[in-house]
Formats: sequence, C-alpha cells, structure tokens
Amino acid sequence: MVILALALPAWAGIAVVGWVRARRGDAPAPGQGGRRKPTPAKVAALVAGLAAVGGAAVHAYGLSYLPFLFPEDACYFNAGTKRMPDSSDALPVSLVCAGEEIVPWWVNPALLVFAVTVVGATVASVVLAVRARRARRRDAV
Repeated sequence: MVILALALPAWAGIAVVGWVRARRGDAPAPGQGGRRKPTPAKVAALVAGLAAVGGAAVHAYGLSYLPFLFPEDACYFNAGTKRMPDSSDALPVSLVCAGEEIVPWWVNPALLVFAVTVVGATVASVVLAVRARRARRRDAV
C-alpha cells in the first residue's frame, strides 16, 4: 500500500519533470511553422505517465472488490455468501471468501507490468533528456 501511495506518485512526478525538461528543447525555431517531432525523452515520459494512469485505474478496479464499510457485504455481492471475508489485502489486491479468491487473476500481474513500465520509462526519459542536454552543450561549444 505504501508503494502505491508514495512511490508511484513520486515516479509519476519524476516522469512529468522529465517531460517538461524534454519539452523545453522541443520548441520550433522562430520563423519555422508547424510542430517538430517529439524528442525520445518526451515520448518516454509520456509512456511513463500513461502507465501510471493505467496502473492507478487497474488498482482502483481491484480495490472495488475489497470490503470497506460493510465487510460481510463484500462476500455477499462478489461470491454469494453472507459471511465475513477470510482475508483481504490492498497490495497484492486480494479478497478471499469461503476459501476462494474473488479478485480477478489478471489484476496483480497487470499492476506489476504497469509499475515496471513506469520505472523503466521514467529512467529512460531522464537518461535521454540528460544525453540530449549534454549533446546540445557539446554542439554549442
């Protein structure tokens, strides 16, 4: 839970910073109309942001199965038994009623894929932005 509450928003923030930095060098020169092709750093930052949004959506979907105010109703609505859940966790997303897992099997692997994509794309965005900045400095000298 701490990972989703603190680490993923931090990675998303880093991705946004990388996107903003990449965008600064993306403006067309005066007198040139149209849009320039986005830099690789900007594309990587956009991928990281989209993966963070996708991961948040999948996690919210998985959390919709968990009991909040009335735990006995979670098993009734999802498994058809009026009893308290055997166990429930927010990460990995899990709700067990009468020995049966209620949360769909694909939720936790999807969260892992989105998290790895966010981390990888963020690191790639920062590395690409730093390389582009160093290349611009080298060309200016």
